[in-house]
Amino acid sequence: MSKPIIGIVSKYRNGDENLERVGSRIRNEVKQAVFDNGAIAIGIISPNVEIQPAGDDWEKYKDLIDKENIIEQIKLCDGIILQGGNANEAFEPFIAKYCYDNNIPCLGICAGQNSIVRGLGGTTYKLSNPQKHNQPNEKYVHNVYIDNSSKFYGIVKKDKIMVNSRHKRTIENCPLLDKVGFCEDGYADVVESKDKAFYICVRFHPESLYKTDENMNNIFKNFIETCKAKKV
Repeated sequence: MSKPIIGIVSKYRNGDENLERVGSRIRNEVKQAVFDNGAIAIGIISPNVEIQPAGDDWEKYKDLIDKENIIEQIKLCDGIILQGGNANEAFEPFIAKYCYDNNIPCLGICAGQNSIVRGLGGTTYKLSNPQKHNQPNEKYVHNVYIDNSSKFYGIVKKDKIMVNSRHKRTIENCPLLDKVGFCEDGYADVVESKDKAFYICVRFHPESLYKTDENMNNIFKNFIETCKAKKV
């Protein structure tokens, strides 16, 4: 059986001086986690000439998104990862909604969680204590407490795990998703759809820990196994 193909949605980096010349970026840790767990990673790249930075207001750019060429890229894939980063484009929540509507396995990581929540009609907000949760140099920062009736619990098989943390926003509401994992401050670190085979997004970065942390690798492993089953 051929390996499942995982599309990683590319990102631009906020702060680049000339957005017209900035490259599409895929985190090395994310693509390596895909290959190391037995799948093929490819990039999903915006076909638009102009970058459309967007947050909760992404829908105002909806008519500018080159939907046809984005969908053709998605159709090459058995599953999609929306990766983390310090900026989002309007085409990312569009991809998240397309995957939801077409039952395509989807994993969102950090800013990718923002894109998924926004694509499904939810909103985000800035943390009141970002200094605690934006700790890029720390391997582990805090616990996440997991609902034992959730799909995510079935992946890690624990009601508490330690995670890293490097973010400044969190979820305000997510009408089509369930909040199933929370940090000590009450922020939702894991949300999921119980109706989909795999539609899960996490606030932390499992790609930075998967080589040494079984919980983190199990996220990628289960996601790719779901994609493989879809391929059959």
